[in-house]
Amino acid sequence: MSDPGILSVSHLRKSFGGNAPSNLVIDNLSFALRRGECYGLLGPNGAGKTTTLRLCLGLTAPDSGNITLVGRPIPQEARAARLKVGVVPQGDNLDPDFTVSENLLVFGRYFGIPDEQILQRIPSLLEFSNLTAKKNARIAELSGGMKRRLTLARALVNDPDLIFMDEPTTGLDPQARHMIWERLKTLLSQGKTIFLTTHFMDEAERLCNRLAVIDHGKMIAEGPPRALIAQHIESEVVEVYGDGAVEWGSGEGRSKSARIEISGETVFCYTNDAQPLLESLSAVQSVRYIHRPANLEDLFLKLTGREMRD
Repeated sequence: MSDPGILSVSHLRKSFGGNAPSNLVIDNLSFALRRGECYGLLGPNGAGKTTTLRLCLGLTAPDSGNITLVGRPIPQEARAARLKVGVVPQGDNLDPDFTVSENLLVFGRYFGIPDEQILQRIPSLLEFSNLTAKKNARIAELSGGMKRRLTLARALVNDPDLIFMDEPTTGLDPQARHMIWERLKTLLSQGKTIFLTTHFMDEAERLCNRLAVIDHGKMIAEGPPRALIAQHIESEVVEVYGDGAVEWGSGEGRSKSARIEISGETVFCYTNDAQPLLESLSAVQSVRYIHRPANLEDLFLKLTGREMRD
């Protein structure tokens, strides 16, 4: 059962620059978050993800539709609603003039939290983000991963019920990404709700209880990651690449696959029984191949296409 008290979006529409269809950014979008879940919003560049987040936070007014955020109508009561919301933006907008601890203190004041209460919270926030040793460091002294962890800690300074995360691990190395993932799992275990946008399909598959795929502002799929994969994609994938891959895929590969896609020199063979494909490939010397289960990236590419988006 969806809980309209945390975040509910109904029949949302938003256009920029007029009412022409080409200006429509969000097109009749509806979804609702359940308390304690991580809900992912996926889509190619220009699909409307960031605009959706801005609408939900009351930073942009919709043309039509209804939004309820932590029990309050948006944008009418956006300021009051944001008192119980944390935001991790795409970029790090930390204040370089302050230390790590001072960034948390000053940000907490925006919520009207007394300094004494913020100062009591700072040690646990620094421990959570593994930044205790850096509490007196300036922002310029931090690595990219440290800055992202501090941005996450800052989003928690008001003890929010719901945390918006707009591509929180972009630009991080694998170690930093995994640390952020562990921190997000901890938040979920504490009953927090997370609304996540990401371009990393493994991140969405690992973290999200449910997710939505949008394109051109429209919802095109919604559900648990594994259920969506099973619904839309064959269970096994054989990726074939090399000088003879396209020729093989256009003949033998196509005849032994439920579906194939060719991208450059790589042939993606989708099937529910990979054995005939593997037997065929064992006799072909001019190609290499990978046999794997279908994943969220396969789903994403099937629903939104492989062409580049600006």
